[in-house]
Amino acid sequence: MPVTGVFGGTFDPVHIGHLRCALEVLLRLGLSELRLVPAARPPHRPAPVAPAVLRAEMLEAAVADQPGLVVDRRELDRPGLSYTVDTLAELRREQPGRAIALVIGMDAYAGLDRWHRWEQLLELAHLVVMQRPGAVPPGGALAGLLEARRLAEPAELARGSGGILVCPVTALDISASAIRAEVASGGDPRYLVTDAVRRLIFESGCYARAADRVATGGTE
Repeated sequence: MPVTGVFGGTFDPVHIGHLRCALEVLLRLGLSELRLVPAARPPHRPAPVAPAVLRAEMLEAAVADQPGLVVDRRELDRPGLSYTVDTLAELRREQPGRAIALVIGMDAYAGLDRWHRWEQLLELAHLVVMQRPGAVPPGGALAGLLEARRLAEPAELARGSGGILVCPVTALDISASAIRAEVASGGDPRYLVTDAVRRLIFESGCYARAADRVATGGTE
């Protein structure tokens, strides 16, 4: 059975760290596609600096030449807060014959029990938890959940839902907030983002306008 991956985020902006992790997950797990889903209004973090449409355009420019990485704009078109559970439910209705794997980082997994209707996530999809070198799994109930639901190999993603697969990924210490601060101070994000994304950042001036917010700590 083909497996569709779902990797959400603000992507404000999308950078090399996002892209390398996405590619590794796509190829190592043999996904039929990995959908990159930019959030319009994330519920657990400050509002993004760049407009939603521009963030989607940067993401599309970044993955234009990589088969299997697909930008999915559904959360930009949906009113209200961008809840992952709603996105998974929509995909389940659209692709009843496919397994779905929600891709998140270990830090996000540590806060999974604070997500909106989080237990339904495992009814709709498997979880793929990206683990960078040195990242430590959480303790408590989420550690027990990981132990109980842990999948041994990627092939198990093709069956049912509710499993958790830990996928090692390359550690790249790059943050979107640092990139925004660099641009706002007159710096150049070359080699932190793709050339196409860099061009859109400078053409739009989206982060230059955020200089006062960065200086006062008003972003993520």
